[in-house]
Parts: sequence; structure tokens; C-alpha cells
Amino acid sequence: MNLTEIYIQEVTRRLPEKNREDIALELRSTIGDMLPDDYNEHDVKEVLEKLGNPAALASGYRDQPMHLIGPRYFDVYLSLLKMIIPIAAVIAVISMIAEYFISFGGEEAVMNAFLNMMGEGIWRIIEVGIHVFFWLTVVFVILERTDKGKEQHPLSASLKKWTPEDLKTVIYIPKKKAITKLEVFGYLMWTAIWATLYFYANHLLGIYEGGGEGLKFVMPALNQDVLLRYWPIVIVVIALEIGLALYKLLKGQWTKKVAIFNTVVELFATVVFIVIVSNPNLMNQESITYMSKLFTTSTKQFEIWLIAGIIIIFVVSAAISIFDGFRKARIR
Repeated sequence: MNLTEIYIQEVTRRLPEKNREDIALELRSTIGDMLPDDYNEHDVKEVLEKLGNPAALASGYRDQPMHLIGPRYFDVYLSLLKMIIPIAAVIAVISMIAEYFISFGGEEAVMNAFLNMMGEGIWRIIEVGIHVFFWLTVVFVILERTDKGKEQHPLSASLKKWTPEDLKTVIYIPKKKAITKLEVFGYLMWTAIWATLYFYANHLLGIYEGGGEGLKFVMPALNQDVLLRYWPIVIVVIALEIGLALYKLLKGQWTKKVAIFNTVVELFATVVFIVIVSNPNLMNQESITYMSKLFTTSTKQFEIWLIAGIIIIFVVSAAISIFDGFRKARIR
């Protein structure tokens, strides 16, 4: 058994046919130069071990890489993947919710509608994730194979060769100060949920009763016509929250400017919310009467307690968010 010829065969079979003969001759010459005059099988094995795995050696002769995305582009590829997938997933979920409720006629049980929407949302996220992963991978595979540069050093985020000077542009972010992509994704999801509840409150918020077919929607808790009077200012709140989420994603950490932006959004949303909730015609009186009987109190008193409780919860939540933002911004 000629180990040298087998080794050469294992290398050349992984190469384009037009190059095999020349590389085979080169390898025979190299191996011959490395062997002593009176060599034996043990000497051959030592030389072949120094040359290494035939597959690894073959990759050094190839003009194209054997990997999909190598170390030169992998860090940039992974960073873009982590940034684009959450944004695309949120956009897909928001558009799915909007489509679903535009076509919602009220015939389907609310609980069934909610479960169907959850299933559709999960499928949309998976579908969008697969599409983003596939097309971004295709783009970077093409970049990997069309890059004719001799140097294969990993690239920085700017797609240039890394140098120590790049460290000057990197900002150290303490762990407690960082804004994670999951946090941004959760914030956008919450915006999508409350916006859906607001514009379709007459289908989702109200009195439910159990029955043989599960929960049944009896009556709405809020007057949808009153809610829709405030839709322009509510759209502004939604736009501000989306803008804040994207700004957080861009900055990646709590800074004074992020904390100030967060404060503006929280204060503005709180004022708008209090104005809407304070409208005397907002609550559906039938639902208030129904709930007041459960708590054995007068309708008026129950309505006052309910509105006051909701406002307090909202104000406390906004205050905690503002305080937490400035606290994290001060971390060094």
C-alpha cells in the first residue's frame, strides 16, 4: 500500500480537475524532499502527519473557500442577523394583528380568535426568521466567494480590515447599562398588544361568561366610539414608542439622551391615557353595573375605584420606568 499516492489522491480529489495533475506533481516533490534517503513506512507517516489532514491541505489550494461563511465575514454576518430578525419579526406580528382584526367580523369566539392569532403569530415569526436567515446567508456566501482580496483577516463592522485604531470607536457598555435586543423586542410587542386592545376594545375587553363552549363575550367594557375620538393622538403615542424602541436598538445602552427620550414618551403617554380614561362616557355603564354587583358596591363608587386604580397603576409604572432609565444612564 503506497501511502504517499493515497494521500495525494485524497488531496487532489477535492480540487478542480484542471489543477489536479500539477498539484499532484508538486506534492510528490514536496514529500520526496521531506523524506530521508533510506526511508521506511514510519518516515512516510511522519511526513504525511506534518502535512496534515488532506481535506485541510486541499482547502489551501482551492480558489474558493470550503465553508459557507468564513471568519472574515462571520462576525458581521452574525451581528446583522441578530439585529434584523427581531425587527422583521415585530413588523410581521404587527401587520398580522392588523390584518386579523380588519377581517374580524365578531362571529368567532374571542378565545378561539386569540388562540388562532397566537398560533399565526408564532408561525409568522418562524417564517420571517427563515426568510431573513436564508437571504442574508445567500448575500454573505456571495461576498465570501467574490472577495478576491489576498488577506483574509476578519472584518470589522465597517467591512474593513480590523486595526487597533478600531478600539477607539468601541464604547464599553457595562452589563447593567446595556439595552438588549430582547428588551427592545418585548417593548415593541407590548406596543403592538396595547394598540390592538385599544382599537379593538369592543371585541376584546369586556365581560366574559363560561359555558359549554368555553368563554363567551357578553358585553364590552368600553365604548369604542369614545376611544376612536382620540385615535390621532394615540397614533402619535404609538409612533413615539416605536421611535424610542429603534433609538434604544441603535444606542444599545442607557444614556442621558435615551433616558430623556424615554421620559418624554412616558409623560406624554401618561397624560394622554389619563385624559382618555377620565372621559365620563368611556365606560360602558352596563358592564360597570354588572361588575359592581359582583363587588357588592354602588355603580358610581365602583367606577371611581376602577378608574382611580387604573390611573395609579399606569402612573406608578411610568414613574418606575423613568427612574430606572436615569438610574441606568448614570452607571459607569
